[in-house]
Amino acid sequence: MKKTSTRLADGRELIYYDLRDDTVRDAVDRRPLERTVTTSEIRHDMLLGDAVAVASHRQGRTYHPPADECPLCPSRDGRLSEIPDSSYDVVVFENRFPSLAGDSGRCEVVCFTSDHDASFADLTEEQAGLVLEAWTDRTAELSHLPSVQQVFCFENRGAEIGVTLGHPHGQIYAYPFTTPRTALMLRSLAQHKQASGGENLFDLVVERETAGERVVLETEHWVAFVPYAAHWPYEVHLYPRRRVPDLLGLDEAARAEFPRVYLELLRRFDRIFDGGDGGGGTVGESRTPYIAAWHQAPFGPWDEFEGVGRDDFALHLELFTIRRTAGKLKFLAGSESGMNVFINDVPPEAAARRLREVAST
Repeated sequence: MKKTSTRLADGRELIYYDLRDDTVRDAVDRRPLERTVTTSEIRHDMLLGDAVAVASHRQGRTYHPPADECPLCPSRDGRLSEIPDSSYDVVVFENRFPSLAGDSGRCEVVCFTSDHDASFADLTEEQAGLVLEAWTDRTAELSHLPSVQQVFCFENRGAEIGVTLGHPHGQIYAYPFTTPRTALMLRSLAQHKQASGGENLFDLVVERETAGERVVLETEHWVAFVPYAAHWPYEVHLYPRRRVPDLLGLDEAARAEFPRVYLELLRRFDRIFDGGDGGGGTVGESRTPYIAAWHQAPFGPWDEFEGVGRDDFALHLELFTIRRTAGKLKFLAGSESGMNVFINDVPPEAAARRLREVAST
């Protein structure tokens, strides 16, 4: 992998990640951009104990542009975009309309390929491996920023999810706090460790799930399963077999195997509703919308979670869709949005069975 860092016309950082070591990146952003002005602010909810980012400048962000005006495509044929070069493998840059900025953290965009009409599932294993390297590198770099406590790499795919740019891409949020979902995990982790005399809750969950009927995919270094209490109609959790706190902790064997495993899971998601008990629909008509979220241990501080540290956390990826059957979405209703109590229409055992049925042959 070759990494090349440059600056866009408004001062934002852009980084190319290339498969070839001899790739030269010297294109200059020629757009007449003024420096980005952000209004990001973190407000804390005294009753719930969580945080809300207020970012009014995002009202003006790019919204469903036509393909020939995509800001994530390379700059070519006289049209200038967010990527100055005429091609790229993987590129990461500071979001022009960030939810978090300055002392409130940082937001980055990760473009998986220059092919506008592709999806992550269309990548080769070599390309997917390069994305993993980019995620890992950005996690390492962002962790050194004074304001950052947690790094979150994720992808939203599909207009149903709320994606406003169709080009295959994901994002990285660097939060100035430990996110509420991670804090819940850490509190459960600490309570179980104390009650059990030192047992790791993540290890227990993985052990129980891999012995049950909800396993979707197993390899030497990774295991994927539908969790016992899945919140979403089709939800898969992917864990490395060796517990590590973050992407930096993965060994070479796990890194080498990840692209094949992850691409297989994504391709299965695109087949869920292609006949069978999903009922109707084809991959060609509509790819399954999904969210893919990496859960990594926070980088600090740990005083709130007595008795546990970074090495107790287990890196894992959560992949889920809001589609419950062909043509029908799972909307968050009163119980979910008002009280955070989910109601799942698809039994996790049935979801796991379906995801095994659509395995590649």
